[in-house]
Amino acid sequence: MFSPSGSENSFVFLEGSPKLTPSPSYAQPDPLLDKIHPSLLPSYIPGSTRTYAHDWSRTGTGGEIKPNGRHFVDAYGRICSLRGVNVSGCSKAPMNHDHGTFPGDHEVVTFVGRPFPLEEAPEHFSRLRRWGLTFIRFLVTWEAVEHAGLGIYDKEYLTYVRKLLLLLPSFGLSAFVVVHQDVWSRYSGGSGAPAWTLDAVGFDLHALEESGAAWLLGVKGGGHVEAERGIWPCGYQKLAAATMATCFWAGDTFAPKLKIVMPDGQTKPVQQYLQDAFLDMYATVVQALDGLDGVIGFEVMNEPHRGYIELPSLHKFDYNTDLHLSHVPSAFESFMLGCGYPTLVSHWTRSFPFPTRLTSRSVLNSASRKAWRPDGPTQGMCVWEMHGVWGWDNSKNEGVVLRENYFVKDPMTGRKVDWYTDFYYPFLKRWTDCARKVMSNDKMFFVEPIPNEFCPTSWTAEHQLPNMVFTPHWYDLNALFNKAFGDFTVNVQGLSRGMFPLKALYWGQQGARENYSLQIQNIVDHGYKVLGGKPILIGECGIPMDMNHKEAFESDDWKWQERMMDAMMTGLERSLVGFTLWNYNPDNNDIQGDDWNGENFSWFSRRRGLPRSLLDLDQFSFTLDNGGRILPSVVRPYAAKTAGIPTRFEYELNTGTFIFEWRSPESKDNIVLTARETEIFVPSLITYGRKLVVSGLSADDKYTYDETRQTLFIVPRDGSSGRMHKITVSVDPPLRPQFSVNTFWGDFGEAILSGLVIFVILFVVIKYYFYM
Repeated sequence: MFSPSGSENSFVFLEGSPKLTPSPSYAQPDPLLDKIHPSLLPSYIPGSTRTYAHDWSRTGTGGEIKPNGRHFVDAYGRICSLRGVNVSGCSKAPMNHDHGTFPGDHEVVTFVGRPFPLEEAPEHFSRLRRWGLTFIRFLVTWEAVEHAGLGIYDKEYLTYVRKLLLLLPSFGLSAFVVVHQDVWSRYSGGSGAPAWTLDAVGFDLHALEESGAAWLLGVKGGGHVEAERGIWPCGYQKLAAATMATCFWAGDTFAPKLKIVMPDGQTKPVQQYLQDAFLDMYATVVQALDGLDGVIGFEVMNEPHRGYIELPSLHKFDYNTDLHLSHVPSAFESFMLGCGYPTLVSHWTRSFPFPTRLTSRSVLNSASRKAWRPDGPTQGMCVWEMHGVWGWDNSKNEGVVLRENYFVKDPMTGRKVDWYTDFYYPFLKRWTDCARKVMSNDKMFFVEPIPNEFCPTSWTAEHQLPNMVFTPHWYDLNALFNKAFGDFTVNVQGLSRGMFPLKALYWGQQGARENYSLQIQNIVDHGYKVLGGKPILIGECGIPMDMNHKEAFESDDWKWQERMMDAMMTGLERSLVGFTLWNYNPDNNDIQGDDWNGENFSWFSRRRGLPRSLLDLDQFSFTLDNGGRILPSVVRPYAAKTAGIPTRFEYELNTGTFIFEWRSPESKDNIVLTARETEIFVPSLITYGRKLVVSGLSADDKYTYDETRQTLFIVPRDGSSGRMHKITVSVDPPLRPQFSVNTFWGDFGEAILSGLVIFVILFVVIKYYFYM
């Protein structure tokens, strides 16, 4: 059994309590319309409410967290900085997944216990609370809900998820739920959709790998050796995933002949079939979780992909946007492979300075295995051959492209298509309408663009959703691709958009911080520019723990992981947006990592931690830190609830010092602030045994730090419109530095200057002796 500690208890107003009289420098709220925080009392003592900064329950926020312009606000109008994790990478695969028998037994899988058994929840939620990572992006997959067949929902799993998320407020946690997918499905090399979706369009699940229609080694325990590392994203371009995505988004446009037979004998167009099934499943999830205080919203889909839509050529993919690694068949080559024709395919290997280069060609599918079932809706024919995109010339015994630009224009009208405006935005409207019909009260709707793309300029007001939150992802693509991090970093985002190469190169920890800050800020700025007053939250961002040839697993020296995480966290903090890190995975271990496509992102591994019997679940307990790695870079101070508008936050983990600046709201901010108290999460990891020093406050301002609640409470006296506030917070004695924040000139400046001096001396000597 478990129960919240005393610090989670709510403050209560009893009958006869003094009426709140706000400080004269704060706006007078309408008591009938707004919640009023007791900090408006002139006699209020900071920290008197006994909540804590990173508590997102109704107790901690006074009600609900809601979007307000570009911000999330609590019931008192305070700006909320939502910081947390994805829970969890292990949710992509079922509890009874068997690498050896996959893809067999797909109808009887179970996800009950993903991300962890119900009885373990207090341990994990307590740990996240201790680390201040109390906002969760909770992963559910379509397969987890509907693996047994169309319309057959796993009620046991949905009951388990509801019971798990019901616990969140007891630990101060809040979540939004995402229906996660990568490369369409586990059965096409990723995660997400159930096997029957591929079966329904005519694919033979047992032939996808051999025919080259999918790369499945990574979901069968592979992806860890050099020859397999990082191949899985190429699956988006392969026949199975690309066809499924195209049919899902635009089957009516590009595959109108493909009809699916329903149980009643009637047929449905493939797009309608897939989208209706997805939306019905989603409505079932929303309904199952309806009324949970800990769930504040839903995300439609993780990292959506176009499939073949807008593909300009069937003969090649774009090197700048589509990963080229290992065997990379073109769309046309994939069509032929799927039909059982042995095909010569290019093979790409890692290189420098370009990420990969073409090194050879080889024949795939020499066994002539067909990806299409003869008893499927296409009767064994490739769906794209059925639509006249290509054909097989029997006289020449070779394939022929018949419609090179088929996926660029509407085949019926000739009008050029746009994935966002023609397919994605209309689907998002259907999704929100469907979800809202089964909600008892409105939630937030989280949406994201295609990975590595800025917010499209077409996402104008008429395409935006009610209560919309923009949730793009960011990763250092160079570090992920090479699984390496050092003093040299590259701005891949800039290079892919035409940046001058020398400007995209950075040196040292200071350079990495600047590099990552620029990239993340670009994503945020483009989002604000297009969407205007919508909140932005980075839905995924993380670092590979197995970087640099897994050296840290042997040496237990995590300095490069610490440095990379610090650079990323610095960029996130400077952007002043919330985020959910990828990922917290209790099943992570040093050998298998996250056990999905060779990934290893979790900085927590329970196998390195203490047994549950030895854990103290209070957020002040250091026992919860066992199993965590690079915690100084992950667990950092942040202004969780600000009575005003945050304008700057800078943290230096090597000293434990941070600077926070904020502004009291003005009329233009459209925020009704009914609190004076700002709550800042300051982890006991950096304050234990040290004194917290706060400078920059005026004489009438009040503050207190409660280490047991890991919260710095600040109540400024003057909250007049537009008033600027700035504090510098440090610990005494300072922290022991984790690493040096090195720069190019700091590392090489002396050598460069010495070389210049020597050059000048040689020049003078030569000129004197030979030219005088």
